[in-house]
Amino acid sequence: MRLNCQIVTRRISSTSVVLASAAILAIAPSAMAQTNPGGMPPTSPTQQGPPGAQPGASPMDRALNNNGQDPNGPAAMMDKAFVRKAMEGGMAEVQLGQLAAQKGSSEDVKQFGQKMVDDHTKLNEQMKQVAEQLNVKPPTSLSSKDKATMKKLQALNGDAFDKAYIKDMVSDHKKDANEFTEEAQHASNPALQQAASQGAQVIGEHLQMIQQIAQKNNVAEK
Repeated sequence: MRLNCQIVTRRISSTSVVLASAAILAIAPSAMAQTNPGGMPPTSPTQQGPPGAQPGASPMDRALNNNGQDPNGPAAMMDKAFVRKAMEGGMAEVQLGQLAAQKGSSEDVKQFGQKMVDDHTKLNEQMKQVAEQLNVKPPTSLSSKDKATMKKLQALNGDAFDKAYIKDMVSDHKKDANEFTEEAQHASNPALQQAASQGAQVIGEHLQMIQQIAQKNNVAEK
């Protein structure tokens, strides 16, 4: 008798489950139709807008996602500062090179000065293209430090000029080689990264040349 009651109870429970399931299935389509008019399957956020864009993202947000950098963020500001300094230094190398090509007493100094004019003019043109991308205005005059160096060299002649110029070029190229190499590794702008990499290579060659000239002319490095 107890067994029969258990069987009846189980049948009643099973019937209740079946009825409840049928009711849920009958209600589900109606609920889905209310939440999604037209019966179309919902579109996931990843299917809306261009790849990588977030729902409701503004054009600026999408631009930042594509570039990976805020044009006014710290990384961009550091890139801009480097470009300004590189163009300023490049202008000085050209003008000092012109002076060395004219006033140098040794052929080594004259040739090196002319190479500075040729190579840094090319590097400056490349850096100007990067500056346009970053909205950086090219400098119009030398820095106060480079003006002082120019004034000092203009007052010298002969061997005194050569040694002062050589010493200055060794010091500057050591510093520039390190800065360009560092920027080539950490620049956030791809165009600047390439320009800095090429600049580091050229400046490294200049450093080797001027160090050899320094040894030949018995000029101690700083």
